[in-house]
Amino acid sequence: MAAPVLTPTAAPVRTPGYYVRRRLLRNAPAMAGAGFILLCTLVALLGYLVLPDASPDANNSLVQLQKQPPGFRATLLRLPLTDSVGEAPGLGGRWLGGAPLRYEEVPIGGWQVQGDTLVAQPFQAKGTLPEPARRYALSRITGHAGPAAALRAEIEQEHISQRTYWLGTDKAGRDELSRLLLGTRISLGIGLVAVLISLVIGVTVGAVAGYTGGWLDSLLLGVMTVVWSIPGIMLVIAISLAFGSKGVWTSFVAVGLTMWVDVARVVRGQMLSLREKTFVEAGRVLGLPTSRLLIRHLLPNLLGPLIVIATSNFAAAILLEAGLSFLGLGVQPPAPSWGLMVNEGFQLLGTQAGLWLTLLPGTAISLLVLSFNLLGNGLRDAYDPKTPLQ
Repeated sequence: MAAPVLTPTAAPVRTPGYYVRRRLLRNAPAMAGAGFILLCTLVALLGYLVLPDASPDANNSLVQLQKQPPGFRATLLRLPLTDSVGEAPGLGGRWLGGAPLRYEEVPIGGWQVQGDTLVAQPFQAKGTLPEPARRYALSRITGHAGPAAALRAEIEQEHISQRTYWLGTDKAGRDELSRLLLGTRISLGIGLVAVLISLVIGVTVGAVAGYTGGWLDSLLLGVMTVVWSIPGIMLVIAISLAFGSKGVWTSFVAVGLTMWVDVARVVRGQMLSLREKTFVEAGRVLGLPTSRLLIRHLLPNLLGPLIVIATSNFAAAILLEAGLSFLGLGVQPPAPSWGLMVNEGFQLLGTQAGLWLTLLPGTAISLLVLSFNLLGNGLRDAYDPKTPLQ
């Protein structure tokens, strides 16, 4: 009986994207950066829904608790507000802008009930003079009358609470953890808006300059050179002055308008190389319009470099916004910008609270920027066909 003839099986056909994903997934630093970015994105998307302090801008200020260390625990008495705050916002409204407090919080050091009156000892911080005890009618706290025993039980369950400030409080007595988590919205939001603006302007200018060439290329290249020579922070200041405001969205747009030159230079250089390729000549011979050649055939070949530079610009935008907010030229109080929080801690350096109030937001900025840089380096290696598959 003749032995069976073994025929070699053909290797499966793999797309270039398969090898890009494989190289990226095997890059441990890049995946660690991507994991931290995804975690920050999740926190930014959930926003007020996961914050210990869900008030607008996490701005519930309890001056008596200012500059308390991480892990500080306080007892709070909740009193009804005298002014109406309107209807409570729905889930969408709370997710977008938080929910205004429907009660007044008073830090207390101890309490007891005497008849139909609650006697509360005000919270006493270290180095402050003791204050006399305050008296509150039980019916005022609960908002209705009733037997003293029932009112006391209701107060214990609903109007007196223990709160732990895991990262301490700032100089205004606000929860540092809530403001730090909410700051991810501003940092990631400004990075996203800046990258989108820079991609739209940079790809358009770079593609037109690189594909057409001639005097238009020289003109656009001159514009890019002029913008490139202006310091980014000075350009942002000029744009903010032109808009006449220093709000959150002004900072978003201003940072985006300063970062398109990097994208335009990369796209122009790639376009100068690609326009001489055979498939472009074939498209011209077939009579394809220039817009279709650019959008359908040339720009998809720039996807790899654009993703890498967008990741780099994301990190640069976060750093630029933090610097502007630190100088008071970016996001304005009470919005919880990380750069603004570093500034607030910097003003307290020399005190015990100044160390962690500066270190915490500074560490958050460093970790997020480092994660984007690690991811950008990983994407650059993944799109390089010379990088070996480990």
